[in-house]
Amino acid sequence: MTVRNWLSQLGAPLRDYIESIGYGARLFLNMIGLSPGLLRRPRLLIEQLHFIGNYSMLIITLSGLFVGMVLGLQGYYTLNKYGAEQSLGLLVALGLTRELGPVITALLFAGRAGTSLTAEIGLMKAGEQLSAMEMMAVNPIQRVLAPRFWAGVIAVPLLASVFSAVGVLGGWLVGVQLIGVDDGAFWSQMQGGVDIWKDIFNGFVKSVVFGVAITFIALYQGYQTQPTPEDVARATTRTVVISSLMIWWLDFMLTALMFSK
Repeated sequence: MTVRNWLSQLGAPLRDYIESIGYGARLFLNMIGLSPGLLRRPRLLIEQLHFIGNYSMLIITLSGLFVGMVLGLQGYYTLNKYGAEQSLGLLVALGLTRELGPVITALLFAGRAGTSLTAEIGLMKAGEQLSAMEMMAVNPIQRVLAPRFWAGVIAVPLLASVFSAVGVLGGWLVGVQLIGVDDGAFWSQMQGGVDIWKDIFNGFVKSVVFGVAITFIALYQGYQTQPTPEDVARATTRTVVISSLMIWWLDFMLTALMFSK
C-alpha cells in the first residue's frame, strides 16, 4: 500500500465527518430561519406537540413514579445511617430536579419520540413525499422539520417537569406512607432546601438543551438518510446511540457550569 493510498483511506472518513457537520449546521440554521412561518400555521406545531408529548406521557409518568420510589428507598437507607432520615424529601427533590428528571426524561424521549421522528422522516424520504413537496414549491424543511423540531423543544421540559413532580410523589409514598418518615419534615426540608433558581431553573435549562439536541439529531438522521429500508433502520439506531451519548456529554458540561460555584 502506497503512502498516497494510506492517506486517502485515512482522510476519507475525516472528510465525510466534516461534511456531515457542515450539512447539519446548514440544516439547523435553515430550519431556525424558516421557523417564523409557523406563526401563520400554528396547527402544525400543535399536532406535533400532541403526537410527541402526549404519546410520551405514560412512559414518563410511570418511570418518574418508580424512579422516585427507588430514590426514596435508597435515600432512606443511606440517610438512616447518619440519623438524617428527615432530610429524605430534600434528597429526593434535589436528585430529581437537578439531575434525574432532565436526564432520564431525555433518554426516554430519545428512545420513544426520537426514533419515531427519524423513522417518519426517513420513510417520507423513501416514499418520495419530500421530493413531491419540493416539486409543488413547498419547502419540506419549513413544512415538515420545523414543526417537529419546536414541538420536541417544548415537550421535553414539560415532560421533565412531570417526571420530577411524579418522582417526588413516589418518594413521598415510600418514605412517608411505607417507611414512616414524618410527613411535615419531608415537605418542610424540601421546601427550605430547594432553590427555585439554582435547582429548578437549572434543571429546566438542562431539559431545554436536551430537547434541542435530541430533536435535531432525530430529524437530521431521518432527513439525510438514504431512501432505503435498511438505511432508515440504521438511521433510527444512530439516533438512539448519538442522542444518548450527547445527553451524557451535555449533562456533564452543564453540571460543571451550573453547580461549580
